Amino acid sequence: MARSKLLAICSALIAIVAALATQARAEVVADFYKGKSSNLHIGFGPGGGYDVYARVLARHFARFVPGNPTIVAQNMPGAGGLKSATFLYNTAPRDGLALGMFGGFNGLEPLFGNAQANFDTVKFTWVGNMNRDVSSCAVWNAAGFNTFSDVMQREIVFGSSGKGSTTSPHALVLKNMLGAKVKVVEGYQGTNSINLAMKRREVDASCGIFLSSALTSYEQDLKSGEMRILVQFGRRNASQFGDAVNLYDLLQADTEKQVADIVFRQSEIARLIAAPPGIPAERAHALRTAFMQTMRDPAFLADAAKVGMPIDPMAGEDVASLFESFFATPGSIVERANFMMNSNN
Repeated sequence: MARSKLLAICSALIAIVAALATQARAEVVADFYKGKSSNLHIGFGPGGGYDVYARVLARHFARFVPGNPTIVAQNMPGAGGLKSATFLYNTAPRDGLALGMFGGFNGLEPLFGNAQANFDTVKFTWVGNMNRDVSSCAVWNAAGFNTFSDVMQREIVFGSSGKGSTTSPHALVLKNMLGAKVKVVEGYQGTNSINLAMKRREVDASCGIFLSSALTSYEQDLKSGEMRILVQFGRRNASQFGDAVNLYDLLQADTEKQVADIVFRQSEIARLIAAPPGIPAERAHALRTAFMQTMRDPAFLADAAKVGMPIDPMAGEDVASLFESFFATPGSIVERANFMMNSNN
């Protein structure tokens, strides 16, 4: 009896010490963040899906970060999102004040040998992912491509924000896996910029249209019929994309579906929040905890619902694990996927 009481007392003391240590770490983190500003660098231009997600997050995130720093959202477009990722990894201070939002596809660029992706993806401090998504390509109705079979018959021009974004690679997959007659024109800042180019009839279509963007940034264009989803890329059909053909239904070989997985499963980590590598562990823990608290917060969710922004989050640790699995993909599959996304002959 005495022994059991002693063990109970010891267990209680350990729990108290652990709680005090946790509180002390939180106070240290709060002291650091109090009165400071934290910049959230958005890898794409204003008005697109990334911009919408980042700015809604910025309005709520600080309430859950110890010390309640001011979160300042800043657009940093360039190289299809790689500019912000490279900045965050190589230049931003590693103190927990710099944050970034860019695409999961950006994180896989080193795997595919993109020399512009000057970073080691698995070393980022992954804070979390706001939504598991599915991607698609959309066409402007006035371009006259009524079904996917039309792009197999005559040339369709896709706008692109660069090789590091989904706008180029996804269009080239249609060309290289299916034989579609695709031309890619680069130089736009993001899908919102490409959308304006479609309206001006500079280009016919855009890839990189995530379901979350279709429900927010492009809802009116889709409802009016001016824009239509041409092809979707999820393992399961998204009903919101209507009768748009699914790429997976057009693939015959299992190996081709494996290639498609590494290209399109990136959409599961579509709205990433990252910090530089090597930030203090207690601040990384605080940011990850604050992120998941924000994702469950009623005020944040209500704000997201107002703009039709789906929220299906992943913890930072799960994002890190998924990237590790991507980088463990057999080299032959990676090589095949790389060819499909980049060959433009």
